[in-house]
Amino acid sequence: MQRAEALMEIIHERGKRGLPLERLYRHLFNPELYLRAYGKIYRNDGSITPGSTQETVDGMSLKKIQTIIDALRYERYRWTPVRRVYIEKKGSPAKRRPLGLPSWSDKLLQEVIRSLLEAYYEPQFSDRSHGFRPGKGCHTALTEVSETWRSVTWFVEGDISQCFDRLDHGVLHSILAEDIHDSRFLQLIDGLLQAGYLEEWRYHETLSGAPQGGVLSPLLSNIYLNRLDKYVETTLLPLFNRGARRKPYLPYMRIHKAAWKLEKRGEREEARQLRRQLQQLPSHDPNDPGFRRLHYVRYADDWLLGFSGTRREAEYIKEKIGRFLRNRLKLELSEPKTLITHGRTQAARFLGYEIVVLHDDAKRDRNGHRSINGQIGLKVPMDVVRGKCKPYMRRGKPAALLERVHDSDFRIVTRFQSEFRGLAEYYQLAYNRHRLGLLRWITERSLTKTLGHKNKISVNKVWNRYRATWQTPAGPRRGLQIKVERGKGKKPLVARWGGVSLARRTTRVTLKDDLPAVWRKRPAELIDRLMSGRCELCTARTEVEVHHIRRLSDLRSGSQAEQPDWAKQMASRRRKTLIVCRDCHNGIHSGFSVRQDSMESTLESRVRR
Repeated sequence: MQRAEALMEIIHERGKRGLPLERLYRHLFNPELYLRAYGKIYRNDGSITPGSTQETVDGMSLKKIQTIIDALRYERYRWTPVRRVYIEKKGSPAKRRPLGLPSWSDKLLQEVIRSLLEAYYEPQFSDRSHGFRPGKGCHTALTEVSETWRSVTWFVEGDISQCFDRLDHGVLHSILAEDIHDSRFLQLIDGLLQAGYLEEWRYHETLSGAPQGGVLSPLLSNIYLNRLDKYVETTLLPLFNRGARRKPYLPYMRIHKAAWKLEKRGEREEARQLRRQLQQLPSHDPNDPGFRRLHYVRYADDWLLGFSGTRREAEYIKEKIGRFLRNRLKLELSEPKTLITHGRTQAARFLGYEIVVLHDDAKRDRNGHRSINGQIGLKVPMDVVRGKCKPYMRRGKPAALLERVHDSDFRIVTRFQSEFRGLAEYYQLAYNRHRLGLLRWITERSLTKTLGHKNKISVNKVWNRYRATWQTPAGPRRGLQIKVERGKGKKPLVARWGGVSLARRTTRVTLKDDLPAVWRKRPAELIDRLMSGRCELCTARTEVEVHHIRRLSDLRSGSQAEQPDWAKQMASRRRKTLIVCRDCHNGIHSGFSVRQDSMESTLESRVRR
């Protein structure tokens, strides 16, 4: 069998050169790909959540991988229907979004297929696509808009109606078939798309769409919408990008020349008045018919166009994209959400930010040029700030969150800080990031009232008890700090409120998907332990499987003396996995532990069998 890394490199190179893939299905027989996929997704919370069957990552073994490979080898693998649940839609609590939960074997196989397809398609994707891609995200899309877009008059905010639910299976099959010349592999993908779903344990067919929540769905949607990216890049951008620069604006040039003549004759006061008039006029013709600029960026099913031209042309561009989606991809634009916005008088919305064209005639650089006119500004929407303040308020004032008073003080401070920090870091590109100061004040008051209610003390006494100062790269910061002492040789756990700067980040954002070095070693270590074939409880060498838990805190229930051996071993190693034989695993789930004194009888029973 070919090494997984070498195989990925070969597939990546073929994708870069635009060569088709052949006999891809046979690579699904490589066990190393499954071990690699397992090491990547086993730590996800969803891996321990059952789908339409009770199968989860718990009980993972080499035998399970071989079972999947054998079913694929003889083309007997059948995808199980996903279990459909509904989650609240962000920004619209009344609306709910469907989410599919696949079984563990399906997740593992999807991750293998995803790694193969990503290696091939990633070099072919447009640089203007930022959703669900390595090294890209919301901030890279917004940075591209703010740093590279200039001369924008109109924004076209695009939204595809129910995009993931309406992906046409026939269109997706034809797109994949152009690059993948392997009927068995394509048939496997078709089976995944048509597997159906269970809602309240009733089966429903999937005639279109890709199940949201599936490991492979984001990549398939990017492959599908890459056709939209190519259409915009090859058809619309060349058509609406013309002219090196705008023509000079004649009224501006006349006044500029008149001011120059007055200065030459020494009439400086009259020239100064004309110069003031110039500040109110553009130096280049904003309606120059020989100059047009069109910019495009996409994140998943949301896309944004920046256009310099007339509104009629902007409407024509919107119509052409809508016609392409309808005729070629069988998708529809959401009319209420696909808006045409004038950049200098209104704000467009993209990825939760307000996007405007900056205009300030008074602000000039060293050479006397208007320095910010035409640049793109990113803003925190005020309705977002108000919406985030509401959970911490009662009757218009900050209030204690009674549902949190049962947590420890450490947990309460950690949760408040993480919620505020997450929002502040997301809006780090906004030039009005200081607007989050209102949210910070309300959150802080709610935090101190929650701690006061829990400990039956006043807000002032909360500050007197937990006030602290600590050093940060930006200097000393003051706030609340709680320390939890631990055993000998261990550093105390520290929870802090405060120290989150609301200054705008001016350096370019670099998205790092790689885990810290200590976490990158965990998958390889887990696979080595699984491959060793040794039970970590009874030390027997036999077929082993992996026992998984959702979180380490689940092991801390009750006193330490009452914990079974397997829980003590996992807690001491700080690992959420334990390699065990089948008998020991059954014992764990049956509620008893395998001890050293029962080891001999366990081994003896295996010998008899």
